[in-house]
Amino acid sequence: MNRRMFLRTSAAAPAAAVVSSLPRLGFADPAASGPWRVFEVTTQVEVLKPAGVTRVWLPVPLTADTSYQKSLGNRWTAEGGTARYLQDKKYGAGIISATFPKALHRPTLKLVSRLATRDRVVDFSKPAPGVREDPAILKLNLEPTELIPTDGIVRDTARDITKGQRNNIDKARAIYEWVVENTFRDPKVRGCGWGDIQVMLETRNLGGKCGDLNTLFVGLARSAGVPARDVYGVRVASSQHGYFSLGANTEVISKAQHCRAEFYAEGYGWIPVDPADVRKVVLEEPPGNLALTDQKVKKAREMLFGYWEMNWLAYNYAHDVELPGSKGPKIPYLMYPNGETAEGRLDPLDPDAFKYIITSRELKSA
Repeated sequence: MNRRMFLRTSAAAPAAAVVSSLPRLGFADPAASGPWRVFEVTTQVEVLKPAGVTRVWLPVPLTADTSYQKSLGNRWTAEGGTARYLQDKKYGAGIISATFPKALHRPTLKLVSRLATRDRVVDFSKPAPGVREDPAILKLNLEPTELIPTDGIVRDTARDITKGQRNNIDKARAIYEWVVENTFRDPKVRGCGWGDIQVMLETRNLGGKCGDLNTLFVGLARSAGVPARDVYGVRVASSQHGYFSLGANTEVISKAQHCRAEFYAEGYGWIPVDPADVRKVVLEEPPGNLALTDQKVKKAREMLFGYWEMNWLAYNYAHDVELPGSKGPKIPYLMYPNGETAEGRLDPLDPDAFKYIITSRELKSA
């Protein structure tokens, strides 16, 4: 199917048409630049052991276009079941929610998304005074969530880190450097980690993965009065900066999920950061276990304050997500496929047993 045919087909589907009419979700961002790249990402889920009514939920790439990511359409099929597009009311996260009847042998849901991305890079020497954000969006991104408190030890730690810093950029820079200096990437953590930052600080066990370390940045920033948010997504291509650890180096990206972070500053809009990836370079970049003084680490540390390489797609910013129709509890975030049978929730961090596969391929932009 060629690109134009894909777009016409997607626009003709009622659910896809709903996606295109969603409101813009507060992306004041003059920082995106460079050429657009086009990707097709396919997620296919098969529930191997259905029991009773089976449900599956998939995250959809950002439903509102931004200066660094634009939707080129989504299409989905649910063999033997029904699927619909829904939107989280608080954060605007797009969700494909599928339901399969009791008698179905192997429920299968497939989502194909096409999107265009381009890199984000902030020039801190050139503020843009006309950049504005909806106050309600800023307020939302100062609020606590179930795993991101903004009082107690989180607030006290943030005050210590940002003491003497006057503006949002200086506060965020101080927090970014503190996270890089004091945390570590823990390969034993499953998936991306769930981001229980209060426990991390209370136990002084500051190890984790992106869902822990970047969430720690977000929580500390919010506690210091700086609007900040996690952005949940998945890597879709290798890095063009020569970092093997910072890319998806195969077509299969089922385990390439990655959470990033950003904060807001007047005159600049939303500023991308990724301290967790600095610690990933330290641990994983060949030959491994690099020192903070290593040139590869120093380059990544400087680059990732104010920059995102868009070999990655963004799904959403949602926390404490209620899965539509689920009998189970909220989930901390929606970055993985999720499923549920009459016997309970399926393990979203085990794509082989679930079973699901996510693939990515880059298309010609023309």
